[in-house]
Amino acid sequence: MTLVYYAANLGLFFCGYVILALGLNIQFGYAGVLNFAYIAFWAIGAYITAVFMLGPSTAFSGETYILGLRLPFIVALLAGGVAAGLLAVAMGGLILRRLRGDFIGIGLFALSFALYDVVGNYTPLFNGWAGVIGVPPPLNFFNLNAEQYILYYLIPSGLLAVLLYWVAQRLSRSPYGRALRALREDETVAATFGKNTFRLRLSAMVIGCIYAGLAGGLMIGFLSAMAPASWSAAETFIIWTAVIVGGLGNNRGSVLGVLVIIILLGEGTRLLPLPLEMQSLVPPLRGIIIGAVLIAILYWRPKGLIPEERTKYHLVASQNSAANP
Repeated sequence: MTLVYYAANLGLFFCGYVILALGLNIQFGYAGVLNFAYIAFWAIGAYITAVFMLGPSTAFSGETYILGLRLPFIVALLAGGVAAGLLAVAMGGLILRRLRGDFIGIGLFALSFALYDVVGNYTPLFNGWAGVIGVPPPLNFFNLNAEQYILYYLIPSGLLAVLLYWVAQRLSRSPYGRALRALREDETVAATFGKNTFRLRLSAMVIGCIYAGLAGGLMIGFLSAMAPASWSAAETFIIWTAVIVGGLGNNRGSVLGVLVIIILLGEGTRLLPLPLEMQSLVPPLRGIIIGAVLIAILYWRPKGLIPEERTKYHLVASQNSAANP
């Protein structure tokens, strides 16, 4: 049962990171929005989901946080996604209107650091650096034990990941998705054809951040706690690496990137047969291995393991044209 429990844990992490990678792929893979603040939206989704599910904070509990509404998980999860989307509107409206290219990434990264400090230092918001803890396990209608609950929670997590993958695929193949790719390839040409490039870029950022918020809400239901230490710059690097290694602009590539970077390398390094006194070397060794894989992919296969599928258009002559050449 222990092996099944461990596999179920990996499955939950896989589902959460797949949703996170799909959202980043919509932003950068589709529209070219360089969002280095992406993990902050994941955190906001987790925080909002948590305070919607938790009861009111009390001095006796030692925690202080806003809201405390004790609402059902589905409502809390949707609230987390909406909160991440609204934050994207605020940050994107400030950054995307005037900045371009790498400056977008720098601006958003700076805002994420400011948000990180606010959340950590303003204790009444989300209990400061200690974070929120004790989030009740959602959807546990049958009073299952820990091992049974992990297997049970894997089902809705997998269904949500599949649903959001389907939505991302539909977006990719829609006229809206083609407009985003036109914006990514050449903003001037897209504007020449009447596209509002600011709205396109902002909408891609909002959609991607809603994905991040939903991923955060899903993960808080599994982890039951969230603190600023959970959304550091290292987490941003990991999710970016997964998307780049898998293949930008390709949703299947995002799924593969999560499997390779998060599961195989991230978890596989924990199983290295190192002596007990050398176990402290595992985290830095993991970072070195993941960094080396990213460099190798950028050097030898810059389009990722599964390159973006290029849409092919065929000109079909009408019957009249064929009859009257």
